[in-house]
Amino acid sequence: MVRTAIKDEFVMRIKQLYPDTQLIAGVATGAIAHGVLVAEAMDLPFIYVRPEAKNHGLGNQIEGDYTPGMKTVIIEDLISTGGSSLAAFKALQTAGLTISGMLAIFTYGFPLSVENFRQAGCSLDTLSNYGSLLELALQTGDILPEQTALLNQWREDPASWGG
Repeated sequence: MVRTAIKDEFVMRIKQLYPDTQLIAGVATGAIAHGVLVAEAMDLPFIYVRPEAKNHGLGNQIEGDYTPGMKTVIIEDLISTGGSSLAAFKALQTAGLTISGMLAIFTYGFPLSVENFRQAGCSLDTLSNYGSLLELALQTGDILPEQTALLNQWREDPASWGG
């Protein structure tokens, strides 16, 4: 049921934001299943991109049929720093695809990731984010109001956070 809701939301956003999409690309491995469902629902071809080319077989980094120039939307599951997501973005650009944008299920919204996406020139739209997660946790009583400041401090600089 959750996977269907995610698929439906992705399809709706692609139709709104990128109506001329010709190809769906999933980032291996977490976003492959979601990407396949979206591509099937939209009757579009699907490809996926690995973090790096295989060191055996055909040595492909990108699997699936595509034609350079195709207008592509990338599907991702989680954005933390944006490193692996943007590596996929760059690999697809290098392959000659026109990247319309990236859709992800969740982002922490780390300042580093926001800057990385800005520098790469990659549009990112997410279904949920860290702020929404904290808000829901407050509403359900899973965290106390006084804990949100500490949790937001972590989000601002998780690499050097000492809590």
